[in-house]
Amino acid sequence: MTETSALRLHDKFSYRIEHVGDEKQPVLIVDNYMHNAEGLISYCENNMSFAKADTFYPGTRMLGPKFYGGMMMHYLGEIIFKTFDLKKENIRGGNSLYSMVLTPPAELKVIQCLPHCDSVNTMDLACVHYLCDSRHGGTSLYRHKATGYEYVNEARKESYLDTLNKEIDEQGVPRAYMNGSNHLFDQIASYDAAFNRLVMYRSTSLHSGNIGPDFSFEPHTRRGRLTLNTFIRC
Repeated sequence: MTETSALRLHDKFSYRIEHVGDEKQPVLIVDNYMHNAEGLISYCENNMSFAKADTFYPGTRMLGPKFYGGMMMHYLGEIIFKTFDLKKENIRGGNSLYSMVLTPPAELKVIQCLPHCDSVNTMDLACVHYLCDSRHGGTSLYRHKATGYEYVNEARKESYLDTLNKEIDEQGVPRAYMNGSNHLFDQIASYDAAFNRLVMYRSTSLHSGNIGPDFSFEPHTRRGRLTLNTFIRC
């Protein structure tokens, strides 16, 4: 895939904006995002350099195409600014990463068994562009039952972690992926995976991938849960 072949929206491009939960956090859902999304899989295969991911992500990651973020701002910029009440000058940078879920439940760390936020900066954004279909599970947003928090910013971070850590110590956490509500979190919104769908939310929103008990941990770009995740810093 080249920059020229990618810089075009799909002929059936569409989007919607939702405000979820009690705290009405915005979510942008784009369907049929880009023309030649298949080319993003080919790019991944031609530049294979996956490595074990950070603490939160239960699998492997590699850098996405350098032009991908610029393409996103070119075509989705105004929609993003409207959805999340931002201005162009708020954007300081970002990065995009191919990602594949590969860690079996028994090998998960506790932190990977729970919803998380990617940043405590209220303006930062995160999104997942699905390069797989609905069989591989989507993404859900959550509310922490004890605090009622649906997002965790700098002001909430200390109280949230104090409460959560106490709950983990007293109640424990099953070695399993989130895939709906449990004793600590309520699922407040869920978006199925669909090829060439993009879901964007504030990085402070508590979220997790939907990884069911019958999930196949396939380390293959065309048979596994391949996504292109983008983090926008403000």
